[in-house]
Amino acid sequence: MHNDPRATATALLPLVGGPANVVSVAHCVTRLRLVLADRTRVRDAELRALPGVLGVVEDGEAYQVVLGPGVVGRVTEAFEALLPGGSEDAGTGEGDTADALARRGAALKARQKERDATPLKRGLRRVANVFVPLIPALIGCGMLAGAAGLLRNLGLLPGLTPALTSLSAAFMALIAVFVGHNTAREFGGTPVLGGAVAAVVVYPGVAQVTAFGAPLAPGQGGVLGALAAALLGTYVEKWCRARLPGTLDVLLTPTLTVLIAGLTTLYVLMYAAGEVASAVGTAATWLLTTTGVLAGLLLGGLFLPLVMLGLHQALIPLHTTLIDQQGHTVLLPLLAMAGAGQVGAAVAVYVRLRHDTSLRTTIRSALPAGLLGVGEPLIYGVSLPLGRPFLTACVGGAAGGAFVGLFAMLGTEVGATAIGPSGWALFPLLAGDRGLAVTAAVYGGGLLTGYAAGFVATYLFGGLRAPGVVSAVCDSEEHEPRPADRPGPRPASPR
Repeated sequence: MHNDPRATATALLPLVGGPANVVSVAHCVTRLRLVLADRTRVRDAELRALPGVLGVVEDGEAYQVVLGPGVVGRVTEAFEALLPGGSEDAGTGEGDTADALARRGAALKARQKERDATPLKRGLRRVANVFVPLIPALIGCGMLAGAAGLLRNLGLLPGLTPALTSLSAAFMALIAVFVGHNTAREFGGTPVLGGAVAAVVVYPGVAQVTAFGAPLAPGQGGVLGALAAALLGTYVEKWCRARLPGTLDVLLTPTLTVLIAGLTTLYVLMYAAGEVASAVGTAATWLLTTTGVLAGLLLGGLFLPLVMLGLHQALIPLHTTLIDQQGHTVLLPLLAMAGAGQVGAAVAVYVRLRHDTSLRTTIRSALPAGLLGVGEPLIYGVSLPLGRPFLTACVGGAAGGAFVGLFAMLGTEVGATAIGPSGWALFPLLAGDRGLAVTAAVYGGGLLTGYAAGFVATYLFGGLRAPGVVSAVCDSEEHEPRPADRPGPRPASPR
């Protein structure tokens, strides 16, 4: 089942309550995200024991099954095909059955629940939905950019280097269009109109337009300008559709959307977003060159709690802005140190609790993913249920971040050409001002520092009992997701 997405999807569906219980399906880089009509119909224990499932996370209205990068997309596609209206349900004629009506009612209930969420978390989630689909392209283009740079520095294959550079740069040159498309789709507009309005940001002809006394530059404002342009275009489109009759709507709504939002983008938003983007780049550079140790300490130490609260999504537009503006983001390597602290903490738990065989099995199965930057199995299967090791993992992340920040203060900048990967998987995407070897050495030193600090802090202060005594671990199934490879029900640990 590990290697068969359809088999995994087929096994998952009854465990989450069947087709009638699934309101909506989506996925991010590592998780299958389900909105369910009735949470009590989920068979948690069996789902967590399913081969291929790395863990389970509940975040507001979403029930999230951790499957890992690469796997999740294929399983999601197979899962959707099993639902009513999917490719395997085509022609059944069940569009108006009781199950279908129940799903519609559940969708209304889910939307009401979403309205009850905090405005901050809801807003951050929607912004993240704009940028997360872009991550695969950012990774692919970032890898090609790194390969082109390596070939250029080594003087190898000079005929191939321009081609790789073109392939890697083309997406970034037009990223505003994709941001506009996704923004309109997320906020209820017509995606192609969002892309059309945002396209003006990167159109070369804007150099002939003067705003605030100076000619505009193609790309000015970057992804922030595109986001604002498409968002404005969506509201203009909705306003027009609510007021224009059908005969005029077809012609006037697209025209007025592009005209009003486009002119506002040219004469206001591009300039304003350009100032904000410049401020983001300046602030990030200043932060690391003047307060690098403190910045790394805070960013590396607080990232795991930010992930738990969902607030890490606010950083996605900042990463994308820095990549669009400077070619790499200097924030991601610092944040990646949180995963290093998590790995060190897990190893300490493994060493200290040598007689807790079920927990050690969990760590052995989750540790390779943690080394490659997929931290959910270790977070939700090890450190968070134990409590204090989650905090000591943050200590390890802070130490690794401070290490990288120290070198930034000394003039060695470490950045990443794409977002998504972390841990050892980030090495091919590294970029800096001192060459790849130095950049990789600093980043690797930060990882080793995070591993060591997370291990020592957890071993000494993680609240774990001496070897030979099973640890006191929270036995609540609600707070202790168990990854797939953890065998059987875990015996109650003596307190």
